[in-house]
Amino acid sequence: MTHVAVIDIGKTNAKLALVDLSTLKELAVVKRPNTVLAGPPWPHFDVDGIWNFLLDAMASFHQSHIIDAISITTHGACAALIGPDGDLVAPILDYEHNGPDATAAAYDSIRPPFEETGAPRLPMGLNLGAQLHWQFTEDPDLRRQTVAIVTYPQYWAYRLTGAYACDVSSLGCHTDLWNPHTNSFSNLVHSLGIADKIGTPRKCSEILGTLLPDIADRAGLDPSTPVYCGIHDSNASLLPYVFRQKAPFSVVSTGTWVIAMSVGGKQTNLDPARDTLINVNALGDPVPSARFMGGREYDTILQGAPVDYTEDDLTGVARSGLMLLPSIIPESGPFQNRRAKWVGTEPPVCSIERTVATGFYLALMTAECLSLTGHEGTVIIEGPFAGNPSFCAMLATATNCNVEASDSATGTSEGAALLALSTGSRSPPTDQRRIYLPNNDALSIYAASWMSGVSAH
Repeated sequence: MTHVAVIDIGKTNAKLALVDLSTLKELAVVKRPNTVLAGPPWPHFDVDGIWNFLLDAMASFHQSHIIDAISITTHGACAALIGPDGDLVAPILDYEHNGPDATAAAYDSIRPPFEETGAPRLPMGLNLGAQLHWQFTEDPDLRRQTVAIVTYPQYWAYRLTGAYACDVSSLGCHTDLWNPHTNSFSNLVHSLGIADKIGTPRKCSEILGTLLPDIADRAGLDPSTPVYCGIHDSNASLLPYVFRQKAPFSVVSTGTWVIAMSVGGKQTNLDPARDTLINVNALGDPVPSARFMGGREYDTILQGAPVDYTEDDLTGVARSGLMLLPSIIPESGPFQNRRAKWVGTEPPVCSIERTVATGFYLALMTAECLSLTGHEGTVIIEGPFAGNPSFCAMLATATNCNVEASDSATGTSEGAALLALSTGSRSPPTDQRRIYLPNNDALSIYAASWMSGVSAH
């Protein structure tokens, strides 16, 4: 039996999950908010707070279950600048800070085209290259002070092992720094003057090293505990199905971001203006993808007050025609630069109507993302939205495909744990999944009306 401690840093929460690799069951999960500190010099992640939380949680997990290996998964659009003393030379920038927009014109003059990188031009710091360009502009001495640049999963691996690296899935996450067609860095690393600083690209499943002695002592772990390179979070959700699902299929990773990733679907021309992109999976292969900030939109619409509902309520809301048109967050997603609009009287917070209509809205946004990626076959939902019946039922109807909802509490931990699977080993079977079929006439009529409303809006 192998127990893998998975460090899982999402945009909203930082988590530690303990996964039994023989069954892929989560034996324990703890989390804390991923706090953003105001500055100076810019809004940044509370990495020291997260670090202490992780070490305390690992010590607790090891006492109760024994930790045999450590794997890491994090959100994208994030990197650490490390100085000669091994510490950060600047705080790790929150990608939602709009500072990089101030140097957008200068950055656009050097960034590679979409045809090279598969990365759309995104606002704020969502393109990692734009972050680095802005930081070096803000502090002209920062580049000289930096001896190593590592992507975010590998920042935590570095703190555990002392080894510098990047992983291909994080580099392939709209950074502008990676060419997924050649599986190598883009020319931007030379334009930014970081070719000699950025960490060596590694496979997600490589062992970067074992624990530094003081870390092993602090957490009470065996110093020989292996630490795996790590993976971008949406690709962690995708990995189990790359191993065991027959193409074509799509995985929808849900959290702060909803990311639709299609494997083996129809050939399609991705449109960067609609937030489509090429992700790079754990094996280094390009994956057509599209996304929007679904989790953030869910929280904004419902204001933390969803209510329970029945299957009859789904039909009732569908027949009422109450709907929300995009976009709650217009800076990203398939319908950018549009302002949200309710069709019908906006329902009150903490009502069945608002809760169900929100699930329908998010499902129809997801269906549009899937269509942009050439999706065919089964749709698998990972993460929090897998437990949302209005979302899953509407998505099955809108795509006219079977939707399978994962039972995993944290959709990324299973995939990240699989990085520790021995080469040639078979992936354990997945958990039972709830299946939703496209069989509700009222929902089908609603989906068509929503698309008509979007076209007219």
